Amino acid sequence: MGNWDPPACWYEPRSAEEFSKYVENMYEETVNTPGQHSYAKASVGMFRNEYKDGKYKNYNLDQKDEGSWWVAVRDEARWTEPEAQLCDKQPFWVENGAAPPVKNAVTPQVLAELAYNRIQLPTTEVTLAPETTTKVNLPTWAWLDKASFKEVSVTAALNVGGLNIQATTTAKPVSLKLEPGTKDAETYPASGECTINADDSIGEPYAKGKSDETPPCGVKYLRSSGDGTYKLRATITWEINWTGTGGAGGDLPNGTFGNDQDVTVQEIQSVNR
Repeated sequence: MGNWDPPACWYEPRSAEEFSKYVENMYEETVNTPGQHSYAKASVGMFRNEYKDGKYKNYNLDQKDEGSWWVAVRDEARWTEPEAQLCDKQPFWVENGAAPPVKNAVTPQVLAELAYNRIQLPTTEVTLAPETTTKVNLPTWAWLDKASFKEVSVTAALNVGGLNIQATTTAKPVSLKLEPGTKDAETYPASGECTINADDSIGEPYAKGKSDETPPCGVKYLRSSGDGTYKLRATITWEINWTGTGGAGGDLPNGTFGNDQDVTVQEIQSVNR
């Protein structure tokens, strides 16, 4: 959506049952896989012993109602990035109500940032009049209807080991920027930035009788596109905010989504209206 990324890794809790099942399954799969290298078997065996028969006993199952295991989690889409390797602490036990001794333990804000990365924005094309073929020096109206251009929200939640938090991240469209695809053009307004209307739409639909009016949002091409087309780029800016458990909330960096549309511009010196 923008030039900002949510965390590539973080720590989150697992119940004693979940953690023991995970370790035992990993151990069984490793030692029973044909051709598995001996160092891999030795490594997973040492890891298992640490939590089953070493520093901890039987995965702290006898304390399952008193705390939880905290484990490092990496964003699957970014696991090769250096930032995803920063969460390198081995799983550790935290008693209920205690603060995990790491900087990037999951919080409502972390959930909000992760939800931000999961928001699917609509690939909305602006409506144009004339629709795909316009004329030189003829203002082309552009608009987005509020029905297809509205808020989008994603909620992320976590309920494990006495920790019950959630966050909802909402993307609200606030403006549309038009880039004609050529220097031989003018935009309405001159900045090319069309702000949102009171009814959550952007721009104004063209209607009969408006041919002599200046569109509140649009473009005017000053030269023909010849045998080709111009790539009109419509970029929507989304304002991002979040609310979470315990009244937490705030803003996240704005997101942008751009879409190109082909526009044919014909050279006609006079237009009958």
